[in-house]
Amino acid sequence: MKQSHQSDPRVLSRRTLEHDHPRLAGMLRPGMSVLDVGCGTGAITAGIAAAVGPSGTVVGLDRDESLIAMARGGANLTFEVGDLLTLAAEPQFDMVTAARLIQWISEPGEAIHRMAAATKPGGRVVVLDYNHELNAWDPEPPLEFRRFYQAFLDWRTANGWDNMMGDHLPALFEAAGLRNVMITVDDQIGISEIWLHVIESLGPKILPDENDRLRTQTAYREYLGTRLRTQTLSLRTVTGTAH
Repeated sequence: MKQSHQSDPRVLSRRTLEHDHPRLAGMLRPGMSVLDVGCGTGAITAGIAAAVGPSGTVVGLDRDESLIAMARGGANLTFEVGDLLTLAAEPQFDMVTAARLIQWISEPGEAIHRMAAATKPGGRVVVLDYNHELNAWDPEPPLEFRRFYQAFLDWRTANGWDNMMGDHLPALFEAAGLRNVMITVDDQIGISEIWLHVIESLGPKILPDENDRLRTQTAYREYLGTRLRTQTLSLRTVTGTAH
């Protein structure tokens, strides 16, 4: 049976606009109206609101009520509970954006279509997402984690989620009628504890055996603390202009 995904608020709340959606950060201007879809706890959304300033307006949208409950609005920032796949917004935003969201949607074409429909003529759609099949570690991680990661990819595939979403976005943008479509590489390279959180939060769905999960977590924690030199998360930002 296919499952829905619930993001880990510990991961979401640590993100910032400049570090975790850098291409968008360079495109924002004072006075813009922006819709941030799949906003989670609103960490990146708050950065968007600061960038567009008091003359701008920002709406954060997420289907998870528990995440929206953690978000904090402001004078130019509001949050709403809603599902992108049923979004019926008029073309009212200068920019509609999503970061690391479309990878969790089994109907990505419809998602991009809804984002395009909410964008003013001449406005921009900006989406950042993963190519999970291209993520890499140096040196090679322990066998326990490699098995977990393959199980993670297989679990995503079984749920209809694209493990090469970043590279497949341009075709979806063009199918939604967006023009001037561009793709850029925005890989994140460094050392991060994100996969420890993934093992903990998604592990029960991916590795049903608790002992397997504990062995995987222990092996990856040791690798993270002693041998990992670099982790490369494969990310692409795709932009398009609405007609």
